[in-house]
Amino acid sequence: MTGAKPLSPTELKRLHRQWRRDTELRLSLLLDGVQKPFNVGALLRSAAAYNVETVWRAAPTPPFSGSGVAKTALGSDRFVAEVEVDDGPAGVVAAKAAGFTVVAIELTGDAEPIHALTLATFATPSPAVCLVLGHEDRGVHIRTLEAVDHVAFIPQLGKIGSLNVAHAGTVALYEITRQSWADQAPSH
Repeated sequence: MTGAKPLSPTELKRLHRQWRRDTELRLSLLLDGVQKPFNVGALLRSAAAYNVETVWRAAPTPPFSGSGVAKTALGSDRFVAEVEVDDGPAGVVAAKAAGFTVVAIELTGDAEPIHALTLATFATPSPAVCLVLGHEDRGVHIRTLEAVDHVAFIPQLGKIGSLNVAHAGTVALYEITRQSWADQAPSH
């Protein structure tokens, strides 16, 4: 790859702006008891990177303004709306009322591989997906799982059977976004 050079800040902004224009997908997150501030902060950075509109936050998920969250988020919280909800099921109701199909990322017996959940199955005029992520050890609360539209998991090949919640959230955001691009002819 001879002659490759990094993009200038202006070129990088243009590149990202073009991808935003070419993406009709609406995204949101519901954090159902994600407890560790650094995981919430890392998820906020990913949320800002993937143009997430809203993050619904159910206890004990710490607020975006918390010191550990803010330190990891590095200011990305200003690009995402934060909405506190009483619990996960209330967050699901709010997401559905806002027009989102709600997909929990969880390891359950009836979960589908995330790549098998095609956006065409839940596209209205344009797809809108709210991903639900749960507590680091206990996962998504059972009552929340009962309220969602779909449950998906991220297939893994190695000897470790699960990812850190922030990493899983980032992978899920990317996969859903990638699917939205799959049928589009790129304009860049």
